[in-house]
Formats: sequence, structure tokens, C-alpha cells
Amino acid sequence: MKVRNRKYSMLRSINNWLFLFLLAGISSCDLFKFKSSEDQEDDPILASVGNQNLRKSELSFITGGSNSSEDSANIAASYLQSWVRKQLMIKEAGKSMTFDEGEINRKLLDYKYALMVYEFEKKYVEDNLSNEISQDEIEEYYQANQSNFSLKEIIVKTNFLKMEKEASAQNRNMERLLKSNKKSDIDNLKELASKQASNYFLEDSTWVKFEDIIINTPLSNHPNKVQLLKNNSLIVTEDERYRYYFKILEYKLQDQIPPREFVQDEITKILLNKKRIELVDKLNKEIYARALENNEFIIYE
Repeated sequence: MKVRNRKYSMLRSINNWLFLFLLAGISSCDLFKFKSSEDQEDDPILASVGNQNLRKSELSFITGGSNSSEDSANIAASYLQSWVRKQLMIKEAGKSMTFDEGEINRKLLDYKYALMVYEFEKKYVEDNLSNEISQDEIEEYYQANQSNFSLKEIIVKTNFLKMEKEASAQNRNMERLLKSNKKSDIDNLKELASKQASNYFLEDSTWVKFEDIIINTPLSNHPNKVQLLKNNSLIVTEDERYRYYFKILEYKLQDQIPPREFVQDEITKILLNKKRIELVDKLNKEIYARALENNEFIIYE
């Protein structure tokens, strides 16, 4: 799996590198352009380095998608600077070193073929991969790989409310409702929160990062959050204007194994990537087997 992942990473890097290389250097190769004198008169030179020229027409494919003339001008100016710098580097490299042109051409062909294969494999995966991962698959992977998951921060299930301090009657009622486990009180709590709270979070079944839920509250600067959670099921704190309520339903500390729900999205991505790799391996084997059966290649001893 790691080898294949490196392959895709390398191909993405090659893709980006080759695009930039061609973008900056395409105008330096006369083989790509056959222009008459009349064409060149209508296509002024914008920059020159040695015998290499950058013409106005070569910027059209760069600036064509911009939303305004100002954007187009900025893009063109940026590309022009990039082109000049690239040509100066090419010129300096040619003066300072002797290059094996055949070796360079071979590498360019290798990049070209690697990109062709990458694009072919990517299209095949897009056409044949199902993005559906079942809960059974997620559970099976989670149970088999729990040791690979370790929390790097505290997570909690909590009810959180932010109330105006001036609303003293509502605050007293809010604290009473938070301490209750009756369904009617829970329903009343949700109704009160929607009408009176400046902010609230009442998702009992959702794990969240503790740091995310206490941000912009006095608890964000608490010196010992672990001890705070261990000693309190209901945390009440305040600042000049607001009172903050945290009913801690469950918590997991750093370095503990996270619940499956918290890592479900991560597991889904892992399983999808695994399916992509398996699909590409299957494609490679099928192509090889078909070519072998049809005598499409010869390996000489």
C-alpha cells in the first residue's frame, strides 16, 4: 500500500512539474510554432532573452479565464516575470554545464508516459470505483486496527450553552434542566436554548474536540483541562457578559483510543484509497494477462 501511495504522490508531483516546465518553456522551442511574417507583425514581442522571444499571443491561454482586465494584467505580468527568470536559468545552465540531450529527452518521455498511465488509471478508477463504504466495513477495520488510532487531543460529548448573565431567571432554569435526565426536561432545555441562548450545542451523540467547544470562553485558558473534566460533570463559568454551561456526558483523553464514530470519516478515506489501489492492481493484472494470452510482448533471455 505504501509503495502505491508513493507512486501516486510522485505522479502528481510529476504532473505539476511538467505542466510548469512546459508553461514556462514552451515558447523557447521553435518547433512548436510556424508563423508567417504577417502573423508576427500582429503578435508583438513582450520579452526577449537571447534568441528566445515571448509573444503576446502566448499569454492568451493564461489570461483567458480571468474575471477582469486588472486580473488579466496581473496574471500576464506575473507570467512574463516567470518566463524571463526561467529563460535566464536555462541560458545560464547551458553556459555552465554540458547536458546529455538524449538523456534529457529520455527523461521527458518517461515523464510523458508516466503521466499517460496516471491519467488512464485515474479515469478507470473514476468510472469503476464505488464510493460507498458500509458500516460493517468500517466496524471491521476499526476493530482490527484500533492500535493505529490514538487521540492527540481531548474529545467530549457535551451539552453547551452560552447565556446572557442578565437573564438570571432563565439561567437558574437552565442549570436545573441541565442536571435532569428526564425526557421532558431535555425537550424543554432544547426549546429554551433555541429561544434564549446566545450560542448552544446540544448534540448528545456527537463527539467534538474539547478545544473547539471551549474556544472563546474562559475555559480556553484553564491550566488543567484533564482534571477539570475528571472532577466535574457540569461546568459553569462566566465572563463580564455571559455565563457558560458545559454538561459533560462523556470524554476521552489524549493517547486513548477514540470511539469509532470519531474516526469514521478517516476510516472511510482509508478504505476508499485501499479500493482504489486494489482496482488499479486488478487493471494492471488484467492488461498483462490479456497481452500474455495474445502474445503482445516478448521478453528476451
